[in-house]
Amino acid sequence: MPVLIVIGYGPGNGHAIAHRFGREGWSIALVGRRAERLQAGVAQLEATGVAAHAFVGDAGDPDSLRATLRAIRADLGPVSAVALTAYRNVVVDDVLTADPETVAHVFDIGVAGLLAAVQTTLDDLRTASGAVLVVNGALGLQDDAIDGYAVSFGGDGVALECSAKTKLVGLLAARLRPEGVYVGEVVINGSVQGSPHAGPTAIDPAEIAERLWRMAAERVETHVHIAEQRP
Repeated sequence: MPVLIVIGYGPGNGHAIAHRFGREGWSIALVGRRAERLQAGVAQLEATGVAAHAFVGDAGDPDSLRATLRAIRADLGPVSAVALTAYRNVVVDDVLTADPETVAHVFDIGVAGLLAAVQTTLDDLRTASGAVLVVNGALGLQDDAIDGYAVSFGGDGVALECSAKTKLVGLLAARLRPEGVYVGEVVINGSVQGSPHAGPTAIDPAEIAERLWRMAAERVETHVHIAEQRP
């Protein structure tokens, strides 16, 4: 049974991805900081016939994440795929006034956490011709209007993380493609159903999960954009 690790599990994208892979017979390891949320997710997935397991770990702390990933491998066996849905909440609202040391923490999850996850599972991913899947946001796109939107709500740090994450996905894809490991991301432009700011046309997490499943199967596209279709 192949093993998928969902890092940063939540009831939206994380749950949808876990369910999509789980219904194909994958064993799912849910990683997050809140044991209660993880256990609730396991119960919901098991109710649909998905083999799911909870592991507490912090995606923003490489030592914690490495230890958690090693525990998963010891319990469930070799890892076939890793999905990162975790992201850094707003810690930098204005780059002009932020302490540079604080700005560095913007990259704790999207860069340091993603790297720790890939490096720790890389031997397994190479053996399995596995996949690294990332959920990202459109605030990282090189676009004047998007930059203006980020500034309008104090999302400078979020935009920096999204941008760096996209570049890291591309670098990992280029390095690992010759070794048979697929790396790809879905970039979300808009709100997602179930999120605090979801609108009436918010994107269904199941659509995001389906795209990632197809990307992992087809292994062609590295960056796929999904936009909310507003009237």
